[in-house]
Formats: sequence, C-alpha cells, structure tokens
Amino acid sequence: MKAKILNLLSEDEYISGESISTSLGITRAAVWKYIKALKQEGYLIESSTKKGYIIVERPDLLTSAEIQPLLKTKYIGKNLSHFESINSTNLKAKELASTCHNGTIIVSEEQTAGRGRLGRDWLSPRAKGIWMSVILKPEIPPMEAYKVTIIAAAAVHSALLENGISTLIKWPNDIVAEGKKICGILTEMNAELNSIHSLIIGIGLNVNGNLSDIPDELRDKASSLKILAKKNFCRKTILASILNHLEPLYDDFINTGSIEASLTICRKYSAVINKDVLLIEGNKSSKVKVIDISSEGHLIIEDGARKREIISGEVSLRAENSYI
Repeated sequence: MKAKILNLLSEDEYISGESISTSLGITRAAVWKYIKALKQEGYLIESSTKKGYIIVERPDLLTSAEIQPLLKTKYIGKNLSHFESINSTNLKAKELASTCHNGTIIVSEEQTAGRGRLGRDWLSPRAKGIWMSVILKPEIPPMEAYKVTIIAAAAVHSALLENGISTLIKWPNDIVAEGKKICGILTEMNAELNSIHSLIIGIGLNVNGNLSDIPDELRDKASSLKILAKKNFCRKTILASILNHLEPLYDDFINTGSIEASLTICRKYSAVINKDVLLIEGNKSSKVKVIDISSEGHLIIEDGARKREIISGEVSLRAENSYI
C-alpha cells in the first residue's frame, strides 16, 4: 500500500488525502499513517490542509518505486526486490532464481557477507554503494556463460561514462579508476551439462564511500566514486543507467551470439591491453604482455616468444607496482 501511495504522490502538484483514500479504498487515517512511514524513510513530503500532499524531495533509495521511472528497459529491472540488509545479493538471487522472472533484480542497501571473485570478501557499507544481482535465464550453452561478465563490465563502464565518470575495464570483471578498483562483477551459474537454469550477475559498485570506509590494507587498491570526484552521486540514477546499458548489450549477444559490441567497449577502455603485467596462475606468476582481447572474450598475451589465450576465471592480473 505504501508503494501505491508513493506512485500517486507527485513532485509537480498536490494530491488530496481524499483522492488518495478514494483511489486506494482506504481511510484518510490510513493515508496519513503511510505518509508518516514514507517521511521516516527519508521522503520530504509537504502537507497542506487545503491542498493535500506533495513530494518536496526524494531520498536516494534503491527501491522499485525510485528505480522504475528511470528505466528504459523492456524486462531487466522490471521486477525488483529491495532489502535494507542482506548477507549477499547473489546468495538471495540463487535462492529465488527458480521462481523469478528473467531480468529480476535483487538490491540491498547493505551486504553483511558480500563476496567477490575467488571467494574474496567484498565490503558493502549501508547506502554508500550499489549492491545488486541480476537474474538471467539465457538459452545458451553453459560454456558461453563467461561472456556475460564481459557484457556486464561494458555496461557498468558505459553507465559511469554517461554519468561523467571516466573508468577503465580490468579484464574480465573489474572497473578501475586512477589505478584503483571501484567495482567488481561476480557471475555465477546454476546449470546442467547442456543447459543453464539461471545466470546471476553480481555487481558491487563503491559509490559514496568515504576513505574511512576502506580498511587501511586496501586503500592502495580500492576507492569510490565520491573519493575520486570529491562529491556525492545519485545511486539510483547510476543503477538505472547500468540496467539501461546492460539490456541492449545482453540482447545483442542472445540474438546474434556475438559480444562484439561489448568487446569494442572493453578494448577501447582496457586497463591492460598493450601493458606488461604479472600473470598469476595458481602459485605461479610470470611477466607477460597483454596484446588484445579475442572475439570470444579471451585475453591474448605474449608470454616470452609465444602468444596464447587466457580464458576468463583462470587467472588474476596485477601490475608490478599497482593494482592496475
């Protein structure tokens, strides 16, 4: 009911309590109760005995009511489950995937047990980032699933660029700025030998985190948009932008089998192409030069006198003296 009242409220004109109660079939007292609850959530709502209610200011919440008006998508994000706190959006997405529509989004204001690639912890402070998972159900071979990580990286980069933030893509799943990580992408799959039940893209983006939110041991590797730009950003605008860029790139892959549109972005804004990096494979590390990204999304490296391709998920890359 609270969401329905929010949909009736406007920032442009007043709506009377009587109109709200008539439209929703509830009492005026109930209307006031829900208005009070919205105010407690951070909505600045002006009340007038003669005119009714008008929204003066909206909080930066990642709820469906706030995200939906910003979406240009056909299906991604149209179903959105919002949580105040959750252990991990990917874990919740796995739990709900079998009963969710394709394109459903799980979003939380904070995560208490966020995870990154290779099982690493991911810090997710309350209301300072975008912690979300996208549930997809593609009819593609499981061996092709890794390509969706590259698509997601291209979408996040494009969304940030649209919002005035210049970043680079560290193959295959990190977004970096000024040599520090600001976003990580974790793609997980539930599949059988020849079919995918669900594919979950977890995206963790540090938006308005302060330096004090980052542990001392990570400050040379991690940052946030706020730290870099020295200003706060609207999280819901960026989240919607990510989804708006993700859907056409993903649909292009599903319809054509090609990720060339995403690769064009990943190559142009690569953090590693034409650079000497340390290639870490298990307990072994070696200096290699990154040459390109193949049409299949593999990293092409020059290892001594030979060239070879690295498949997503096999390696970690580090510059010798920085995170990249």
